[in-house]
Amino acid sequence: MKHNPPTPKLTALLHPRHWPSWLGLGLLRLAVQLPYPILLRLGGALGALLYHLVRRRRHIAETNIRLAFPTLTPRQQTALVKAHFRASGIAFLEIGLSWWGSESRLKRLAHIDGMEHLQHALAQGNGAILLGGHFVSLIIAGRILAQELAFSIVTKKSHSAVFEALMQRHRQQWYQGQVNSTDMRGMIKTLKHNQVLWYAPDQDFRHRGSTVFVPFMGIQTATLTTTARLAKASRAPVIYIDFERLPNAQGYQLTLHPPLENFPSGDDVADARRVSELIERQARKVPEQYLWTHRRFKTRPEGEPGLYGEADKR
Repeated sequence: MKHNPPTPKLTALLHPRHWPSWLGLGLLRLAVQLPYPILLRLGGALGALLYHLVRRRRHIAETNIRLAFPTLTPRQQTALVKAHFRASGIAFLEIGLSWWGSESRLKRLAHIDGMEHLQHALAQGNGAILLGGHFVSLIIAGRILAQELAFSIVTKKSHSAVFEALMQRHRQQWYQGQVNSTDMRGMIKTLKHNQVLWYAPDQDFRHRGSTVFVPFMGIQTATLTTTARLAKASRAPVIYIDFERLPNAQGYQLTLHPPLENFPSGDDVADARRVSELIERQARKVPEQYLWTHRRFKTRPEGEPGLYGEADKR
């Protein structure tokens, strides 16, 4: 089964209001031609610039890191925020690398362990849930893995029409299918067809009916119970994948772990806590690479005030 949204027509996006987006994407395509070590340095410089320009996102990252790493000194917290913006700047250029980089170039950057866990899962005939977190190299990690295995992904629409159109076109080339993050039935159908579904549940969408509060980085955090619900409905094993950008221009490490045992357990809170702990472990290992510019803690338990000040109102 191949499930994809309609292919957007790029000719419908030639209005002058879209020209700045096209210019930015043209520069991105040029940047991809640079040697990988220079691409990393350029991305780091872009992120350092964005640290000063995108004040709202900087405030969100500062708040998240202050809450998640309370034992760091203010200077250390600021250093981590700056490191995160540099990592995010590189991630923007990695999008271009994933779109326009050759297969041979990406293979030279790929380090993958644990593929046998997915192969064994598919042999059982119930598909597999590939569970990951929102780390800055998510897009290029997916592109790298797609060269080794056909799988489907769970997606959310971008705010930029031009970016969304190009992303859709490239996703249709790379992946077996795409399922919207609100389409539970589509996710289950994908798994029932013995496909792999990559799913990242660690964002706060205010889905009150499908969330519970469990600790993440020591903070009570609204956490989706969808992973356990998918596993129960499809009988698909859950395989956690962590991925990171390696230092010294070595590329990317993707590690697939053995299927979670006794999952789902029947206890939504315990299962959500287990998912949260897996993602937290990787966030503590490479803290600058977790997506701290997202308001991960925006939904609070009843009676608790918001944590982001003015940013909570947008």
